[in-house]
Amino acid sequence: MKNKLFLVLALTLSTSPLWLVNKAQAQQAFAIAIHGGAGTIDKSKMTQEKRQAYESALKKARDTGYALLADGKSSQAAVIAAIQILEDSPLFNAGKGAVYTFDGEHELDASIMNGKTLNAGAVSGVKTVKSPIALAEAIMEESVHVMLSGEGAEVFANQQGLTLVENSYFNTDARFQSLLKAKKQLAEQEKELKDFQAAHQTLDNEYKFGTVGAVALDKSGTISAGTSTGGMTAKRFGRIGDAPIIGAGTYANNDSCAVSATGHGEYFIRYHVAADICARMQYQGLSLEKSADVVINDVLVKAGGSGGVIAIDTQGNITMPFNSLGMYRASKSSNGKEFVGIFKDDK
Repeated sequence: MKNKLFLVLALTLSTSPLWLVNKAQAQQAFAIAIHGGAGTIDKSKMTQEKRQAYESALKKARDTGYALLADGKSSQAAVIAAIQILEDSPLFNAGKGAVYTFDGEHELDASIMNGKTLNAGAVSGVKTVKSPIALAEAIMEESVHVMLSGEGAEVFANQQGLTLVENSYFNTDARFQSLLKAKKQLAEQEKELKDFQAAHQTLDNEYKFGTVGAVALDKSGTISAGTSTGGMTAKRFGRIGDAPIIGAGTYANNDSCAVSATGHGEYFIRYHVAADICARMQYQGLSLEKSADVVINDVLVKAGGSGGVIAIDTQGNITMPFNSLGMYRASKSSNGKEFVGIFKDDK
């Protein structure tokens, strides 16, 4: 009799009623963090009206993604939705607000990665895809490849039924004025240095930075990361930065963290910044905050690289370090904490 009672008790404990599963899911932390780029953001020139415009756009993107997480949707869906809000805003260097190439066009890059499956998708150098992050997801989900580029990527986008636009759709006057200023500075430096490549290295950082991204943790405990960008002002020769490079600008692994980066892409590629942060967590046992801080404020600084990251782990911890003057960023968590800011002293 005792054995039978023990068996019944054991079976009862080993099975999880639906209400217990739902309760566990409800208690699972979920959170999102986004960025709108890092770089030379002059606080003295940041009017209250301009600041409110940026913060409003950041909050809209953050809250859109957070609402999906609260509704039980995946971290991947939240990341895509948040980034698409930023792609549609002319304030940021992605989608509608993308910078111009030297030849006066727009070439867009993006990537997405799922921390549970380690599946990833990326796209570079597209000119007619309205939402590059949506194309990156389609590449991840519907193709056998990780990265597609240029015209081939646009053919694939058309086959997938994604919205295509004229390249002029991405035009904005503010970005065009930045191109004119950059080209003038390049011309002046080129006369002195006799070399376009050397002249391009002298461009101010404001022309080299600009990306949007998101990282999220959903109720299932899965983290995802995504990044989208228009690249570098006055870029030539089909230049590609870190945003579409898995491990450099984007990385996600449930065993460590999810990261989206923004900054001078060449450095983020060389030092595989996103993956390095996650590796330090996984193999050295460092905290999320410590791992990101070491890479951004030690490794990158010593190398001469500027920028920042947003990162999240499977416990819902968030960190958003940067070594530049500012970084547009926002976050929100199921623990009640939320944040939006631009400069280091923002609380």
